[in-house]
Amino acid sequence: MSCESEAGVVVCGVLALLLHDPEIDAAPEICEGLSLLQHRGQDACGIVTCGPKGRFYQCKANGMVRDVFDAATVSRLVGSMGVGHVRYPTAGSSAHAEAQPFYVNSPYGIVLAHNGNLINTSSLLHFMDATAHRHINTSSDSELLLNIFADNLQKTGKFRINEDDIFTAIGGLMNQCNGAFACTAMLAGFGIIAFRDPNGIRPIGMASRRTPSGALDYMFASESVVADAGGFTGWQDVRPGEAIIITRSSVSRRVVCKPQTFAPDIFEYVYFARPDSVLDGISVYRSRMAMGDLLAEEVRRVLGEKGLSVDVVIPVPDTSRVAALNLAQRLGLPYREGFVKNRYVGRTFIMPGQQARKKNVRRKLNAMALEFADKNVLLVDDSIVRGTTSKEIVQMAKDVGAKSVIVASCAPPIRHSNVYGIDMPSRVELVAHGRSDTDIAEALGADLVIFQTLPDLLSAVRQFNTEITTFDCSVFTGEYVTGGVDESYLAHLETLRGDNIRQKTVVGDLGALEGKGGGGERPNGVNGINGHAATYQREAGEVSSGAPTNGTDDTVGLYNSWGTKQDAAYMT
Repeated sequence: MSCESEAGVVVCGVLALLLHDPEIDAAPEICEGLSLLQHRGQDACGIVTCGPKGRFYQCKANGMVRDVFDAATVSRLVGSMGVGHVRYPTAGSSAHAEAQPFYVNSPYGIVLAHNGNLINTSSLLHFMDATAHRHINTSSDSELLLNIFADNLQKTGKFRINEDDIFTAIGGLMNQCNGAFACTAMLAGFGIIAFRDPNGIRPIGMASRRTPSGALDYMFASESVVADAGGFTGWQDVRPGEAIIITRSSVSRRVVCKPQTFAPDIFEYVYFARPDSVLDGISVYRSRMAMGDLLAEEVRRVLGEKGLSVDVVIPVPDTSRVAALNLAQRLGLPYREGFVKNRYVGRTFIMPGQQARKKNVRRKLNAMALEFADKNVLLVDDSIVRGTTSKEIVQMAKDVGAKSVIVASCAPPIRHSNVYGIDMPSRVELVAHGRSDTDIAEALGADLVIFQTLPDLLSAVRQFNTEITTFDCSVFTGEYVTGGVDESYLAHLETLRGDNIRQKTVVGDLGALEGKGGGGERPNGVNGINGHAATYQREAGEVSSGAPTNGTDDTVGLYNSWGTKQDAAYMT
């Protein structure tokens, strides 16, 4: 999984930092970096640092970064390198023991943080018990992944290991583990490590920063925005199947497994990643603008066929704002902020049932009647998952006087389970499962629902890095790039999820109600872009520490004013 086991897959954020100066503690900067990844997980967080003589210092607990790490706590995390993690709230366990990073003392002392989900945990657990004789203490497959790594290192039998030994161990791990994993790790007194599954489903990259002495600090992170804020440059994505080992004296890179289909998760661009991040050479912000452009054409087509008109475009806060603005500009319609979000509602309401969920939506959002009354409204959302929140939002719009409410989704209908690290409901809970578009609209109480087509979504993202020919679109298609996912496996997942939901008492925030990443973007974050349209043939070596890093095309998806030659040509 990631952060929880198959019982509750999630999206998380990982981070590792190595400072060249051994006298400077890494924890304050890791803490800042985790706050920038908070949108990827608000359930728990943790930091482990490595200090003098290879000693580990740890703090991890349930809660937000700002709550877990105060000045006194951070000051006790000694050492110039460390690993950090934020976990998303799931339907599984919320025990402190599930918080990451995980640690094993043998061999050598290893710390690991993991984002993703393994799909062959049953066979791996049997291997751990019967062959490796290693004890797994939690339900997290992240701990399982760590112990597979540790077992492979143990096989060297060496007093001291080197980079070749580590590469061999990670290569063995990739042959044993099936699923999605983007990991940061740390070996006591040695260095930091990052590796990514052979399909590159979950994101991770690296960057460097020149110190006043001319040496380099290094960072691994789930998203490039962390590098921006820390003054790191030369962002490079970890390649599929690649492991990178960084010590104070060297950077070593190696692809350690047979090439597989590179298929990053397209849902990162739809929802999870911050708009100011660049993943695999693709600006999340630009891709969402392009989604709005292409969704506008689908809206134009459907409305034309049905003889309907729209008076105003209103986004569902927050993730859909970028796409909704471009859609409105494409169609020449007014864009309005019709929902006001209350950012000060806590996340700890006890809400065991559907009625409580509905109340929570209205705690989070308020509809302004002056933007809805007597208007035909087009609501734009990033995606529609369970439909619970969407249904309530549609009703809110009608309660304040909307004549009609049409819902447009930047993503196609989600009809299948996600097994690679996204907290999706079981198939029967998905509002699009087994329903036509007309049926979905009826279920939401909307007059019409319009979905982005899958070819258009792929085009919106792929245009910014044409070297990526495939994306993981399993939630839309039911096709799982890793293989190993059949009906019995999906049924097993849904049974586990149902058992855990019955045990769970704390429900997350508005985003979590839809089974999505929770929290959306953080609009007050750093606005810089630190991405690189890297080719995957780049030789291993030192990370560049200078030069502009965003390789995306600044002219694509920008329609901020009408009347330019480009827009005039488009309108004709």
